This record gives sequence, C-alpha cells and structure tokens, in this order.
Amino acid sequence: QVQLVEFGGGSVQAGGSLRLSCAVSHLTGSSATMAWFRQAPGKEREFAAAVRWDGGNTEYSDSVKGRFTISRDKDSNMLYLQMSSLRPDDTAVYYCAVEVYTLDIARFARFYDYWGQGTQVTVSS
Repeated sequence: QVQLVEFGGGSVQAGGSLRLSCAVSHLTGSSATMAWFRQAPGKEREFAAAVRWDGGNTEYSDSVKGRFTISRDKDSNMLYLQMSSLRPDDTAVYYCAVEVYTLDIARFARFYDYWGQGTQVTVSS
C-alpha cells in the first residue's frame, strides 16, 4: 500500500515562500500521477498542482499558476511543492495524493487512490 507523508508547512507572511515535501513509500511502477490538493476551512478540497511520476509533465490550477512549482525526485521518492508570493487565500491544509495507474493528470480528488495526512499552511497579511 502506498504511503504518503507531508511535511514543511507552517506560518508565513504574505509575499513569503514555503516548500512542502511529501515522502512517497511503496509506489511501484511509473504510470502514476502525483498531486497537491488543498482545503481551506469551510471549503471543498481543491486541486493545486500535479506531476506525472514518469515524464514529469505538470499541471496547475489557475489560482497557483506562476507562483507554485511542483516537482518530484524519483531517486529519493519525494514530491515537492515550492510556493512563492504566498497570499492569505493560500491558507489551507495541503495534501499530497497519488493516482497509481493512469495515463492522465486528473484534477478531481475522487480519482486519487492514496492521500497523506495533510500539512497546515497559514499565510498572514
């Protein structure tokens, strides 16, 4: 069973940067998509960014495009989200997720098979 553990969240002022990390265990094969989702209080979980585990193709939501960068390191089994120019509306719990067998990048949470426990990001104005 795939295991995902996020770390790197915290509190930062608007305009600052944070890097989230996700340690990936027991992921076999390469036809997976890794993603970051986020959930703010009282809101639904929303897609932020995703990357193909094999080819490295990426997709971003409009709200983070140009400010966030998703990447993965297959050798160390790590997923990252570099967040810059943070805004108060980026405040949320951030989750990493994996869709194990896919040829596409999905933007809906229901397609993802495994999830981490989440890490809090708080951006103050």
